[in-house]
Amino acid sequence: MTHYQRAPELHVSEWLNTPEPITLAQLRGEVVVLHAFQMLCPTCVSHGLPQAQALHKLFADEKVNILGLHTVFEHHQVMDKAALEVFISEYRLSFPIGIDTPSTQGVIPKTMQEYMLRGTPSIIVIDKQGQIRLSHFGHIPDLALGKIVGQLVAEPFEADNNASPSIDTDAIKPQEERAEKGCDQTGCSI
Repeated sequence: MTHYQRAPELHVSEWLNTPEPITLAQLRGEVVVLHAFQMLCPTCVSHGLPQAQALHKLFADEKVNILGLHTVFEHHQVMDKAALEVFISEYRLSFPIGIDTPSTQGVIPKTMQEYMLRGTPSIIVIDKQGQIRLSHFGHIPDLALGKIVGQLVAEPFEADNNASPSIDTDAIKPQEERAEKGCDQTGCSI
């Protein structure tokens, strides 16, 4: 048996594209794909957000929730809520998007800190039991991510069980550590 870390609750200051705030607790029993992004992250715009939108449409009839998390760790002054609303409209993003709560100590927002994310885009996949099954910085090939989500959809929901079988992540290449902060073709690192 493999034990996974329970997904911490999201620290969201405001939700867009949804009439009510969303909590991970209320999504228990369903698969959650959390896409952490920044508007000014080139890889988020070119790969991550289109992938999240495609997953949102593909799994609309399944118990899969695609959530965006706008987690800003640079250029804070230009990536405010008004700019995000325009961005969401221009890119026609229809899945719920939360605004990560700014930190009171430093530039890394609260959810980004709690999930120990290294930058954007980051994908966190949470199973029906609320366990983190994948946390990945950088782009994931569409088929590899679809396979992982499909495997988790097929797993039974056991509300009182914290153990889940392994998922196949061999097709996902780990992102190499970068010595410098900044953006490149793989994403924007802290």
